[in-house]
Amino acid sequence: MEKTQSFSGKKIDKAKIISLEKGKIPPQAVDLEEAVLGAMMIDKKGIDDVIDILHPDAFYELKHQEIYRVIYDLFQESKPIDLLTVSNALRKNAKLDLVGGDFHLIRLTQKVASSAHIEFHARIILQKYIQRRLISISSDIIENAYDETADVFDLLDNAEAKLFEVTQGNLKKSSEGASDLVKQALTKIQEISNKEGMSGLATGFTKLDAITSGWQPSDLIIIAARPGMGKTAFVISMAKNMAIDFNHAVAVFSLEMSSVQLITRMISSETGLTSEKLRKGNLEPHEWEQLNVKVKRLSDAPIFIDDTPSLSIFDLRAKARRLVSQHNVRIIVIDYLQLMTAGNNNKGGGNREQEISMISRNLKALAKELEVPVIALSQLSRAVETRGGSKRPLLSDLRESGAIEQDADIVSFIFRPEYYGMTEWDDDEHTPCEGQGEFIIAKHRNGGLDNIRLKFTGHLAKFSDLEEGFSSEFQSSMNTD
Repeated sequence: MEKTQSFSGKKIDKAKIISLEKGKIPPQAVDLEEAVLGAMMIDKKGIDDVIDILHPDAFYELKHQEIYRVIYDLFQESKPIDLLTVSNALRKNAKLDLVGGDFHLIRLTQKVASSAHIEFHARIILQKYIQRRLISISSDIIENAYDETADVFDLLDNAEAKLFEVTQGNLKKSSEGASDLVKQALTKIQEISNKEGMSGLATGFTKLDAITSGWQPSDLIIIAARPGMGKTAFVISMAKNMAIDFNHAVAVFSLEMSSVQLITRMISSETGLTSEKLRKGNLEPHEWEQLNVKVKRLSDAPIFIDDTPSLSIFDLRAKARRLVSQHNVRIIVIDYLQLMTAGNNNKGGGNREQEISMISRNLKALAKELEVPVIALSQLSRAVETRGGSKRPLLSDLRESGAIEQDADIVSFIFRPEYYGMTEWDDDEHTPCEGQGEFIIAKHRNGGLDNIRLKFTGHLAKFSDLEEGFSSEFQSSMNTD
């Protein structure tokens, strides 16, 4: 919360005091504030456009904060919003005189004719608010930095926390009462019963969805494997299933592959044409037709790919927040965790294990804040290769940090015996393992553990259900013939 000082019994914003000392007026857009409030009272569409962008503190004028707060409360209660209802609500709260009475409300509605451009105006108001917050935060940082008794790393943590709050564009969430939480839980249980037990986001892998009930909001899911096992192939197959089959918006942060390489893999998986053919462009006439027809579904899918290299956790949070708010992204995938950086936090010391621990903690915090599942791919240590007997990964094989296991809600591994030259699964039936992989759930905070066998089509870098994999591949080959 911004610091204030009292003069003659009145509270004055600290940012305003500093600005006046320097002969500057704090950033503001009072005329746009009036236009936005007026538009919200005459056009319902204007409310829908800005209600998720602005909060009361974003307004510079105190009376505008009170008017917007009343509009927001009416919206939350699903009550009509117009000049009369806003005036009546202000009168009940004994705030009508504070905002200038009915005369000021009428003047606001007369300043605009419609809600055209209201979203653009609202974003300018938000920008001015962010500038004022930055001025206030900066003054606090300067003041605290002069304190010789303060720990410098505590100062850095506090400064970063405040900047995170500004980047997210909202205030920290407050506690909720048990009665509200019980209502939310009962509503969710009812929704789950209507979805036949699928409480999360379906992945398109039948057995995996049966165990997890879909990826759950706020969960951090780690998918780990040795290089070449198919981590990227799995999440590409999953992202394609979720976006195309279930219309869930998916965000993929690819730190290893370029966005074009990643989408080419998806095209290969969707069309049945190998990545090599697509890379060289050596396609037969019927394959060109197959490409043009089948790529249409993928081009319409809500998939967003960011291939920024060496992405810091700070940048990831900012990008993810925007994707969730602007495109309603339902799940975030990071490929892969060890390529991320901690940003400025690592500049004063600390080893790589501490850095990975900090990244995993922040990924879990991100999942909770945005209420979406966050899937992070991870490398395994070489201990898997040197171990005799079964090469199945263990939790102790997680590379560089035990914090990954601690922070994650689900830890899973991808294992393909073919990678080690095996021809059979190590079960009693000695089942052939050609073209198969195993999705191993080694930790599941809210459910059971299992080893799920999947079909792996190497030349398409694609995972699918084991039973469906054989039939779909056979059908694809028949169509090609």
